[in-house]
Amino acid sequence: MKLLVCVKQVADLESRFKPNAAGTWYDEADVAFRMNEYDEYAVEEAVRLKEKLGGEPDLTVLSIGPERVGEVIKKALAMGCDRGVHVLDPEAASKDPSQIASIIAAFVTATTVATGKGFDLVFTGMQSQDRGSAQVGLMVAERLGIAALSTMVAFDFADGVITAKRELEGGIKALARLKPPALLTCQLGLNVPRYPTLPNIMKAKKKELLVVPVASLLSEEAKATTAKFYAPARKGGGIVLEGEVADLVAKTMAILKEKTGVLR
Repeated sequence: MKLLVCVKQVADLESRFKPNAAGTWYDEADVAFRMNEYDEYAVEEAVRLKEKLGGEPDLTVLSIGPERVGEVIKKALAMGCDRGVHVLDPEAASKDPSQIASIIAAFVTATTVATGKGFDLVFTGMQSQDRGSAQVGLMVAERLGIAALSTMVAFDFADGVITAKRELEGGIKALARLKPPALLTCQLGLNVPRYPTLPNIMKAKKKELLVVPVASLLSEEAKATTAKFYAPARKGGGIVLEGEVADLVAKTMAILKEKTGVLR
């Protein structure tokens, strides 16, 4: 069985963001990066399946982006993936979901032709934390002509059949069964991603990492572009009142009189 998991490197949400010079995305100068949280669940589930099935599965991790993307690939390798594929693209942030899906589908197709066997299962995160389109995984499945299941929160594989639960609105779950080949997008709560141990981090350095130029896979023009990236509007600071109830009431009344004119 051949498995593929797709991961994305995103900005750490604890970073301070400001628009770049062009005003179309954020300035990366003082931003820290990490693996997209949804993709961590995808990697963990793919590794768990590999472990469950023993030595049979072959698990590849793929990521698209500039040189720094190698860090998230190394993390996935340390978590248990067998080999990494880095689609080198310095302009990945400007690609729309359709282009990203096209790149992934082209890699899968090229691998199938080269090896004579396609990927049985493709795992992705439900969405990315930066753009949040939740479109890429399903677009990949459509391009490959395979089954897709989104927002997966429970997974099992036995006797060649996938049994999975997906999250619907209002906390309702749907039970689905399907057979490979298939693509699965992973939702929060699917599992608890493991922390790579030091020995596995060292082993990851010796695993195969293939670098592929994006030009060899992308043949699609952007269908949508980011026109403007806006920083959040500045808001005034709040006032925290402390003390006894009577004092708080007096302070509140004074503020309402002085600041708002509500009381006279």
